[in-house]
Amino acid sequence: MLSFLKANYLTIIIIAVLVLIVALIIRSLVKDKKSGKSSCGGDCSSCGGCKACGAPKKK
Repeated sequence: MLSFLKANYLTIIIIAVLVLIVALIIRSLVKDKKSGKSSCGGDCSSCGGCKACGAPKKK
């Protein structure tokens, strides 16, 4: 087991960093979704999926 870790420590570190980056991106997306921010950050008037992006309107 120790020889495997010695032979592949750089790969393990790179994978760990990539997993951390992806987790932070997902966390940011979830946080933005909960606060009602748009995922694209653009102008919704020119968006084809305009109705799908916005928060549901309260009646």
